[in-house]
Amino acid sequence: MLLAGGVLMLAGACGPEDTPAKAGGSGGGAGAGGGAASAAPSAGSSAPSAPKLSAAQLTVTPADGTQDVAPSGAVKVAVANGKLTQVSVADKDGNAVQGSISADGLSWTPSAALAVGMLYKVSAQAVDSAGLQAAVDSSFTTLTPAKTVSTNDNISTGSTYGVGMIVSVNFNKDVKNKDDVVKGITFEASDGTQVKGHWFGTRRLDFRPQAYWKAGTKVTIHYKLKSVEVSPGVYGGSDRDESFTIGRSQVSTADASTDKMTVVRDGKPLETLAITAGNDDNPSWNGTMTIESKEKVTRMNSATVSNVVGSEYDVPDVPHAMRLTDSGTYVHGNYWSNAFGQSNASHGCVSMQDAKGGDDNSVAGKFFNSSLIGDVVIIKNAKGKTVSPSNGLSGWTLPWASW
Repeated sequence: MLLAGGVLMLAGACGPEDTPAKAGGSGGGAGAGGGAASAAPSAGSSAPSAPKLSAAQLTVTPADGTQDVAPSGAVKVAVANGKLTQVSVADKDGNAVQGSISADGLSWTPSAALAVGMLYKVSAQAVDSAGLQAAVDSSFTTLTPAKTVSTNDNISTGSTYGVGMIVSVNFNKDVKNKDDVVKGITFEASDGTQVKGHWFGTRRLDFRPQAYWKAGTKVTIHYKLKSVEVSPGVYGGSDRDESFTIGRSQVSTADASTDKMTVVRDGKPLETLAITAGNDDNPSWNGTMTIESKEKVTRMNSATVSNVVGSEYDVPDVPHAMRLTDSGTYVHGNYWSNAFGQSNASHGCVSMQDAKGGDDNSVAGKFFNSSLIGDVVIIKNAKGKTVSPSNGLSGWTLPWASW
């Protein structure tokens, strides 16, 4: 039900007090006996005119007192036979809702979704063609979501990452209203770098800039999803901020044709390392990848990797492991081979000389300790295909126009 309202423009100004006749007094009485004064108007006077009401008819949607209102597109103020002059919408704490009156003056709408589980108060005024004002006050309460989605990303607040860091946000339920979710996650970079999101399926949303981050950039992520309906009846559940810093720049390029990896630090060549990459039957992926995790020691088992050709393997103590893809590609230490700089002998990973148990002074150990999550590792001239942008943090392989 819509709420209509109008107010008088006839002011209730006070006149002089009526002076009651004194008992037995002379003059002004109804008769010689001093009876009650007549209520009838005196000769020549007229009856009071009827008050004038504004023709403007205000309506507020939702109706006054409505409960469980969806926060998106929840409120609208409209007027017939007049023009809106002022609209105020605020939550119970007095925080104003931003909005605007249409160019024709006939309606007002908010510029953003409202919060869930909140009482809102509406106050609106309008004027008709004769200049008479109308006003209305109303209130309603938005719903408290019965269903919410959990949102997790790969950022640890306060941490420092490499220049290739891609922020990957995962949802535990399918997201249908993808554009609304993207609008609810914004990035603020100290150098003004712009960030864009890209969906992989209905539960994963990755963010990156057009080019690698600049060293030293400070980044804050603003999550405003609590009042966003991510799918019918399901809300984002969380408003929070997270921050991180981009460290020095390091980009490493592993060339499977030369079995060498060059490391470039802050734009300058730092070192060239002997490596072994994937063999002909199990070639490495080509493309730009990003270190997504680091483990001092990990277990590598062929049973966890699909389409392995040749003998199975199970190494329980692979040292200095840095994951590049979700499918199992690592840069890691290797104590069981001597193919470094000579041939490609791995099952797809890029490995370097190390010792059993991990030696921090080995080639792999030094590279591990100087690397950050988010550092870029490029593999080229391998006999494998180009890595999928959704395989790990490999979104740099997707052109910006397609991102």
